[in-house]
Amino acid sequence: MSSPTGRRVRVAVVFGGRSSEHAISCVTAGSVLQAIDREKYDVVPVGIATDGRWVLEADDPQRHRITGPGQLPSVDGGRAPVALAPTSDGTGLVVSEPAETPRALGDVDVVFPLLHGPWGEDGTIQGLFEMSDVRYVGSGVLASAVSMDKAFMKVVLKDAGLPVMPSVTVTAREWKADPQAVRERAAELGYPLFVKPARGGSSIGIAKAHTPDEIDAAIEGALEHDPKVLVEVSAEGAREIECGVLEALDGGVETSLPAEIRITGEHEFYDFEAKYLPEEHTELDVPAILPDGVEERMRAMAAAAFTAVGCEGLARVDFFLMPDGSLVVNELNTMPGFTPLSMFPQMWAATGVTYGELVDRLLTLALQRDTGLR
Repeated sequence: MSSPTGRRVRVAVVFGGRSSEHAISCVTAGSVLQAIDREKYDVVPVGIATDGRWVLEADDPQRHRITGPGQLPSVDGGRAPVALAPTSDGTGLVVSEPAETPRALGDVDVVFPLLHGPWGEDGTIQGLFEMSDVRYVGSGVLASAVSMDKAFMKVVLKDAGLPVMPSVTVTAREWKADPQAVRERAAELGYPLFVKPARGGSSIGIAKAHTPDEIDAAIEGALEHDPKVLVEVSAEGAREIECGVLEALDGGVETSLPAEIRITGEHEFYDFEAKYLPEEHTELDVPAILPDGVEERMRAMAAAAFTAVGCEGLARVDFFLMPDGSLVVNELNTMPGFTPLSMFPQMWAATGVTYGELVDRLLTLALQRDTGLR
């Protein structure tokens, strides 16, 4: 594959970021850096430190991995600063170190943003890419923002006729002004309840309130990560099933075989440790063993959710399979976990698409997409 100038396509792999999911973004980047075809692409790793600084990061997949509990990777903010900048032919990367003349790294043909959470998966960096007139992998500004904000995501999905769990939204201002009114709204849903940051991921800040005595601590914990919190009915007795969605090269939508997550040990739900130390805390069925007809319904609903939100490139749609056999959409992720051990790549591997093929498909889709309004 070559750029319009005849050279290899230059890909900026952007990762890290300011959110609480910084480390998971680094892990994802390590996997992509290892898998990307270096004969087809020139790769420039760009890290965003936790304070927002952009730096030229190490092209070393081993540096960006979890080595054990509490040993999480992070972007080295002390490395050479880098920025997107306009060039005569498009948009390029420029390294600017103190007391040195800025050094151009060349034009960027496409950005692969591997950012999770706010300031990366929520439309903010997508807006920067749009303003810079540079192509990028994944959904645009609106779809990213809607999917990141679970409260608004539910509004869009319900409008499209897709079932979601009942919930109420609580802001930090409401909680501070009248906590008793918030407690009463939550109680109307019925316990147990899940309390989660409205715009978070990786199960960070999520707690289960079994009784009214636990709701205050759960809300306070979620507010530490987001001033907007979702209090949601717990899907008791439900199975957690996921389905991957990919945009097809012809503009259609493809879905993967579904997969099921089963939590083991002392974990009551799919929390951070269960997700990222899975050999200790989870069992996965890829593909999921489902009753007759459920897979077909789920894949159709996943495609419908992808279309309703206006996604591009990829998404993972998470479902609850309720005890009565009904399906409820839990959430939609526009940049799902993307390590080889993550559910999204595993589902596609079971469907016949390898990790390397996923990376190449997403870059190809981004390159054939026009910049600007579409």
